Amino acid sequence: MDLGIRGRKAIVCASSKGLGKGCAMALAEAGVDLVMNARDAKILIQAAAEIRERFQVSVTEVSGDVSDPAVQRELLAACPEPDILVNNNGGPPRRDFRELDRAAILQGITGNLVTPFELIQAVVDGMAARGFGRIVNITSLSVYVPIEGLDLSSAARAGLTSFLSGIARGVADKNVTINNLLPGKLDTDRLRGPHDPSVPEDPDAARERKARLAADIPARRLGTPEEFGQICAFLCSAHAGYLTGQNIPVDGGLYVSAF
Repeated sequence: MDLGIRGRKAIVCASSKGLGKGCAMALAEAGVDLVMNARDAKILIQAAAEIRERFQVSVTEVSGDVSDPAVQRELLAACPEPDILVNNNGGPPRRDFRELDRAAILQGITGNLVTPFELIQAVVDGMAARGFGRIVNITSLSVYVPIEGLDLSSAARAGLTSFLSGIARGVADKNVTINNLLPGKLDTDRLRGPHDPSVPEDPDAARERKARLAADIPARRLGTPEEFGQICAFLCSAHAGYLTGQNIPVDGGLYVSAF
């Protein structure tokens, strides 16, 4: 399917690997020029070069923490009139809520609520004026299903969801959509837990780990960043203008609800 967004411009946050990279790759495949961001400049440069060579689109790298206002300004300078914004950011580490102090709480809220909102605030009026805009926020299935130890992440992402619900409906008539993707168990570094990324995982251990994690998923497997990215790209497409303000679990059926 032609997504109708060839030649559009996108900012994709935290996109050097994992779900962010999956989204960047799918958008590039659709012909979208990218501004990519990540904390690790080396990994970001490698990811950008891979996408540039594979899909023949323009790719600009902006390294740094997207929660840093200076990095946000650099992103917006590199892409002052984005058609697409994919908000993504690492969540707070797993931690018992009793261990959270004010500084940790504020950091978590800043990274997963304030930062995406600031970027949306910066780009949404321009999108509305130009008559096209697609904003996708990568949140978490924990918005619906509490996960022990991720209470702060869940709270911040649920807050963002409520924050944007009315905003999404306020710009829908300008062909600007705001939707949220809620990843469940996808095969990314986050599911491996603490590890040295330079050390390959033992194949037998990897199979055992993935089977254990997938045991309660109706699809009986982990999702992939690539298929997650394709869903994101469709939400950013010309065909998705009548879909806004929605929370879409990407979880292989793990979240059980008839409505």
